[in-house]
Amino acid sequence: MQYLSYKYTFISSLTLLLSFLFNISNLSAQSGVRTYELYIERYSDLAIQHMDKYGIPASITLAQGILESGAGMSDLARRSNNHFGIKCHSVWSGPRVYAADDTPNDCFRSYSRVEDSYQDHSEFLVGSARYRSLFELSITDYKGWARGLQKSGYATDKAYANKLIKLIEDYELYRFDDKKYRRGVSKRDREAIRSAESSRASWTHEPYITHGLVYVIAVDGDTFGSIAKEFGFSEKDLLKFNEVPEDFPLSEGDIVYFQKKKTRADKPYEYHTVQVGESMYSISQTYGIQLRNLYRLNKKSYEYIPEEGDVLKLR
Repeated sequence: MQYLSYKYTFISSLTLLLSFLFNISNLSAQSGVRTYELYIERYSDLAIQHMDKYGIPASITLAQGILESGAGMSDLARRSNNHFGIKCHSVWSGPRVYAADDTPNDCFRSYSRVEDSYQDHSEFLVGSARYRSLFELSITDYKGWARGLQKSGYATDKAYANKLIKLIEDYELYRFDDKKYRRGVSKRDREAIRSAESSRASWTHEPYITHGLVYVIAVDGDTFGSIAKEFGFSEKDLLKFNEVPEDFPLSEGDIVYFQKKKTRADKPYEYHTVQVGESMYSISQTYGIQLRNLYRLNKKSYEYIPEEGDVLKLR
């Protein structure tokens, strides 16, 4: 299979790129979010170099980089070049930044270059006794590595391994672990990448993907109309996808989907415990579930108002 052969050739302008994102659910499994693909193109060679030197699967390194840094777009990654969410710990004497995570003011390592973050990530895994058993696994056993990272406490997210595996499989990152599948990128593909990056520079919002759905995060002052105009979409379609009426207000941090939500949540999300301030609509947006299906799954009428502590079925 030609490495990402068709993904960039038909995306030479902003309109075509947005069309790609908008119709992602109708494309083959090879299709993905452009932000992630550009990240893979930029850092796959570096991940392979570290795999050859340290024995960490390149697929795992790339998946962690995408997940932990939002494909290099997170605030932490932008401020500190920290692509793997590594905290200071007692052994770190280098530069540091502070950000909310497990506590409101956690200490994270800061690097002068992204390459330094990759280097520290490899040394962090190799030098820690808690990850020693992972290096007994096959270099192509990305599932074993993903599960091992979660069990060893790399992250507190109970779905961490599943998220890594999904990224690896959605973007075929496993190909970087096997030498026979490594392919170069053509000159035409590189030019398409540069063109896409140039188009992306004019966006106010960055498209992401969750639960297999493309979305953006609203900022202060956004409306569905302004987002639709920015991306060349129909406001009517955005309202329909997000199940809201015309003139529905957006708040900073709201999710705006670019495609129809699903009938049920993806695995491993089975249940949700209601928190203070949540509504059936906000929960449906969090998991990308159609609102009417969330009511049906829980055998609730539209008059039902969730209370803190209620457990809702998601699939």
